[in-house]
Amino acid sequence: MFFETYGCQMNVNDTEIAWSILQKNGYLRVEELTEADVVLLVTCSVREKAEQTVWNRLKQLTALKKRRLKAQGPMKIGLLGCMAERLKSELLEREKLLDVIAGPDAYRDLPRLLALARGGQQASNVLLSLEETYADVMPVHRTQGHSAFVSIMRGCDNMCSYCIVPFTRGRERSRPVASILEEVRLLSEQGVREVTLLGQNVNSYRDMSEQVFCGSEPTQLSRGFSTVYRTRQGGLRFADLLDQVSLIDPNMRIRFTSPHPKDFPDEVLHLIQERHNICKQIHLPAQSGSSRVLQAMRRGYTREAYLELVENVRSIIPGVSLSSDFIVGFCGETEEDHQESLSLLRAVRYNIGFLFAYSMRKKTHAYHRLQDDVPAEVKQRRLQELIAVFREEAARVNSSLLGSTQLVLVEGESKRSSEELSGRSDGNVKVIFPKQEVPSLHQSSCTETISPGDYVLVKVTSANSQSMRGYPLCCTTLSEAAARSPDSLLSTLQQQQPSITEPPNDCSHILTTG
Repeated sequence: MFFETYGCQMNVNDTEIAWSILQKNGYLRVEELTEADVVLLVTCSVREKAEQTVWNRLKQLTALKKRRLKAQGPMKIGLLGCMAERLKSELLEREKLLDVIAGPDAYRDLPRLLALARGGQQASNVLLSLEETYADVMPVHRTQGHSAFVSIMRGCDNMCSYCIVPFTRGRERSRPVASILEEVRLLSEQGVREVTLLGQNVNSYRDMSEQVFCGSEPTQLSRGFSTVYRTRQGGLRFADLLDQVSLIDPNMRIRFTSPHPKDFPDEVLHLIQERHNICKQIHLPAQSGSSRVLQAMRRGYTREAYLELVENVRSIIPGVSLSSDFIVGFCGETEEDHQESLSLLRAVRYNIGFLFAYSMRKKTHAYHRLQDDVPAEVKQRRLQELIAVFREEAARVNSSLLGSTQLVLVEGESKRSSEELSGRSDGNVKVIFPKQEVPSLHQSSCTETISPGDYVLVKVTSANSQSMRGYPLCCTTLSEAAARSPDSLLSTLQQQQPSITEPPNDCSHILTTG
């Protein structure tokens, strides 16, 4: 069996769930496509480009399948995930050699579907569920490095007018907290040093699986935000889950994605500030800087409410890093609306951004009610302008950290040089530094080798819109870095080696490299 995964991190998690189910049914996973009897594509439908990539790949695979019939025996091809849910009829009609189609809630049915396919039938199950969370399925994590992703909820109820997710992944349902905590504990025992909690609307998490959780307290939203659905009551909320997850391993970083700005009550923000192992980095998808466009998108907030939330986040979490999503060229967007998006980028100054031209999807509110009336060339021009402003502001944000000491989780060698290592700061910015031994904090005059999974203090010497560079000072832990300030740790190092705050002679080039 061979998997190919497209799209968001939720699809990577879906791959891990599907593989867990199939592994228990006797399937073996191979690393090379040519060795596989079954090829499964886990797909995305958020944008047209993502679907087109899969259509092109299916043509290649069906051609391979025809050749295989003559040489090595039959190959079965399956398509899983959001695209399967959205395009079942079209897939069965266009791709005659496609054997299995399974939607995001049908992975438990994969052994049966594959058995039917072996018998020569086309088999499909794209039924959406109001309850499926795969809570009892422990994903088979193929962690490269020391980071892992843990799904905590599925589906979305926000019904933004541009978004296909509620129609491909169904309504929101949250995984029981006990199941999540068990998975995080297991990852900690396996040496994982960073866990990202996943969900389409991750911070709307609400566990109603136990009677004790079913109270009458209403859900608290960010000030000035609203929903298309009625206020919900009771349940173990995201702040409660984040609290319990952060206590499992004080030396494990906790992140979460993707949130909605409406679900950031103060209790969540204060918890992030208080816990040293919850990253001080928040994704706040704005989508547009125009209140008029936000209303058409059915986002539930205005530009002013969003900026008030940003101000509140920064007042509670000083130094927080912010990232965002923006869509350009949405239905009816004018040049004035576009300028408001540019001005929001300048006002907030994100250090990470995901920027896209609008792609209308069937089934959505926009498809039925609005006109996709912004020409493609205008969308592309506006997108390039948005990217240019984002990069300008992100470079300023990252450059403001020159001379600072960042705690970096090492991921491995830099893609561009085997002589350098790469990792991520607390703010989720890539940090590159020379591969070299560093002084030990605990053994005077001794050095130690930096390895993937280590936390390293790195002095920042240069930055651009996408990354920072620096030189490593020492290895440490999350708990140690929290208990002792970087200045205190540097003081200890200076007592051992007085020149430690100066870059080594063999990496002086990093002072000018962007």
